[in-house]
Amino acid sequence: MNARANIPRPASDPGKRIVRQRDIVDRRKLVEAIEALIAEHGITKARPQILPLLQEALANGRAEISLRLMEKPSAGHEAAAAQSFLIDQLVRIIHDIAVGHQYPVNNPSSGERIAVMAVGGYGRGEMAPHSDVDIAFLTPFKQTSWTEQAVEAMLYWLWDLGLKVGQSSRSIDEMVRMANEDLSIRTALLEGRYIWGDTEVYEEAKARFYADVVSGTDRTFVSEKLAERDARHVRMGDSRYVVEPNVKEGKGGMRDLQTLYWIGKYIHRVTSAEELVDVGLLTADEFRRFRKAANFLWAVRCHMHDMTGRAEDRLTFDLQPGVAERMRFADRPGKSAVERFMQYYFLNAKVVGNLTGVFLAHLDETHNAGVRRFIPNITRRPKKLKGFTLDRGRLALPEENFFEEDPVRLIEIFHLADKHELEIHPLAMRAARRDAKLITNKIRKDRRANKLFLDVLCSPRDPELVLRWMNEASIFGRFIPDFGRVVAQMQFDMYHHYTVDEHSIRAIGLLSRIASGDLVEDHPNSTETIRKLKNRRVLFVATLLHDIAKGRGGDHSILGAEVAMKLCPRLGLEPYETELVAWLVRHHLLMSAMAFKRDLSDFKTIQDFVSQVKSIERLRLLTVLTVVDIRAVGPGVWNSWKRQLLTDLFQAAEEMLLLGHKQRGRKERIAEKKAVLSEALDIPKIQFSKLARRLTDPYWIAEPDDIIAHNARLMLRAGDDSLAISADAYPERGATLVTIYAADHPGLFYRIAGGIHVAGGNIIDARIHTTRDGMALDNFLVQDQHSQPFAEDTQLTRLKRAVEDALANRSKLTTKLEARPLAHSRAGAFNIVPNATVDNDASNRFTVVEVTAQDRPALLNELAYALFESKVTVHSAHIATYGERAVDTFYITDLLGGKIEAKTRLNNLKKRLVKAAEQKEAEKSAA
Repeated sequence: MNARANIPRPASDPGKRIVRQRDIVDRRKLVEAIEALIAEHGITKARPQILPLLQEALANGRAEISLRLMEKPSAGHEAAAAQSFLIDQLVRIIHDIAVGHQYPVNNPSSGERIAVMAVGGYGRGEMAPHSDVDIAFLTPFKQTSWTEQAVEAMLYWLWDLGLKVGQSSRSIDEMVRMANEDLSIRTALLEGRYIWGDTEVYEEAKARFYADVVSGTDRTFVSEKLAERDARHVRMGDSRYVVEPNVKEGKGGMRDLQTLYWIGKYIHRVTSAEELVDVGLLTADEFRRFRKAANFLWAVRCHMHDMTGRAEDRLTFDLQPGVAERMRFADRPGKSAVERFMQYYFLNAKVVGNLTGVFLAHLDETHNAGVRRFIPNITRRPKKLKGFTLDRGRLALPEENFFEEDPVRLIEIFHLADKHELEIHPLAMRAARRDAKLITNKIRKDRRANKLFLDVLCSPRDPELVLRWMNEASIFGRFIPDFGRVVAQMQFDMYHHYTVDEHSIRAIGLLSRIASGDLVEDHPNSTETIRKLKNRRVLFVATLLHDIAKGRGGDHSILGAEVAMKLCPRLGLEPYETELVAWLVRHHLLMSAMAFKRDLSDFKTIQDFVSQVKSIERLRLLTVLTVVDIRAVGPGVWNSWKRQLLTDLFQAAEEMLLLGHKQRGRKERIAEKKAVLSEALDIPKIQFSKLARRLTDPYWIAEPDDIIAHNARLMLRAGDDSLAISADAYPERGATLVTIYAADHPGLFYRIAGGIHVAGGNIIDARIHTTRDGMALDNFLVQDQHSQPFAEDTQLTRLKRAVEDALANRSKLTTKLEARPLAHSRAGAFNIVPNATVDNDASNRFTVVEVTAQDRPALLNELAYALFESKVTVHSAHIATYGERAVDTFYITDLLGGKIEAKTRLNNLKKRLVKAAEQKEAEKSAA
């Protein structure tokens, strides 16, 4: 609670001073109008006329604040303080109406007194346009009928204004009891601020709060508050670099700054954030950064509320461009305005993280018993380690100018932390951050410094943790300036969940865990492969550099390879290692493109891939790099289907590289698969020969053994029936296998695709076959909207029925497809221009068509229909989705089975596919 009950003087901080207050709301003028209405009509009849006056005052006040924010788009504190001021004036007017006119008391008893107190963020005097109005009504004793009536009247006024009110009505004794029981109530009251009413009641409540609640509970409050913060971070995504951050509750957001203030206020009784400097918790420079970060976050939050007309605190993709435009960010070469805005957002979130670390360091010195746990079995007696001291098991500095004496120590402290598995004292982190500027070109070229850094990067322990510490202290970006350029840089799409620096550090962490065998269940092939590598440090350096050239306005793979050629020799890599790192960076997207967008049963796909990889060592390095790159993109991106495709490509390429021309030929492979199927089916030889003859050679080559067996059983069950459909969960590939055995006819593929979409399925792979006797045998791998297989019986039944209905043309497919919801609710924030490319060199037998478009329901169905209209035969389809972007690849031939090579026909095909991929006008206008 504030130290003074009377209305505080204007804030000493210029950012919180409210100029031209009467332009926001003129309370005196408003009160005069209200009093005149009451005098003329009486309170009961005047109420319907008073409410529009108050509503107009609220709307005009908000409009004025919004106008000021647009004129000064970065003045977050001004906007937040002005909003709080507006609500203050309205609450005071409402209090006087309720107490003075609706329920007047000529001679109030000692119990008929009320103090109105703002709590929470409102108590701090900071509000966004649509923040909750948190109010506490305090009475000296148990509530009387008069206090209940007066409080109820005030609340009705506030509700009628459309305000979202968080309220409590308690006696002082109840307030003390509830605050002792509930941490959130105690925190809200900590920021209690007198608004109006009886000052004596407020003064008594304030005194009781500090005497009966706060006194002697410092350590408990601090430990509970930090535990609450940790739980919030886990709930919101435990990284301050999530690309759709929650500005209020997320890591590095406003709540973290407020937590620091709450703790400082609880322990030291400070009445404003400025006083954190006076009590020594922050330096003057750190407080300036505290204010700057808070001001920026408040500006962003106010813009979000203003744009949406509601209490929106998550900075979603659809809001980011609008906020960036309002805050006057502009496009620059290689970076859009929204990417520059978000980079600045994340840099501020990083500042919040740094301040949190410094703040906790001071708390640790004075309140360590309740705040944090230290590494066990390390005595508190200081020890020496390469000149550094050990303070309670943490690396600390013997003196303030220790880094200045030898700037290489700025790298060495992190090397020692990794080597001896020690924490770094937050005060040492503060000094490192302060002295980061000592890292000059001379230090960057220092052989010892580079060796120490490389040791940390390639550590067998926990390089992710130590590299993150280096990044937090700004040492990483100073020592590797190219990395500094991508710190806090986001990519404006729905695929990448983290900023570039966070993604790279997470990838290194995954690499380390795979190398140590911790992820053998998730990544068995990579775990086995990494053990066979001749040179692991090449892989760690390539992982660090694979995205280092993003945001430079060109192909980041090519530019990144150029960075690698310059940086690797500096780090101490041999010439052959440098070339290998550069090759990996240049081609780090090659394997995923081949695995997810090409037909792996096509010999030419493997041949083309191997022609670029050229060696087993490169294949192994590229495989593991591809896995950690995809896995580090974010939760839900990696799945067993992708693992299977990458493993299949790796094994096929490995076989070709090892055996070369001695590989098993086509005939041998088919004979081998037939033998496996014969054993699996266990049916008479004559019956098996008849079945096997119906299946074409391309079918035997394309399908794996388990799917061939599954297909054969379906064909045998179907007998002479012209239609059989099966749907079964296929856990090995993280999808549901839907097989259709039907009389072949034109348009079958697009109808099946439409039926699967109507049932809520997303097709990730399709193989289309025709038996020698004219039956279609089509296999579709299907996932639900969350990239999971359909597994429940009701889901599988719905899938089969939807496909059957689509094939029988029982209902209008187009109408049902249009009723499906958007694949991503915020996909409208992105504009992806559809594109179609044709490649006649990617396969010996097929023309390969690749379509890139904005992902949406039934996109595949519409593309398949366009192919049907183009009179081509689809042999396989491979669907890859990258957030809001879909890349659908089709292996096609003309109706006679040959490649399509006529330029006119290819151009017409591309035009038709692009037209099908474009969003419909109705969808555009609705977006």
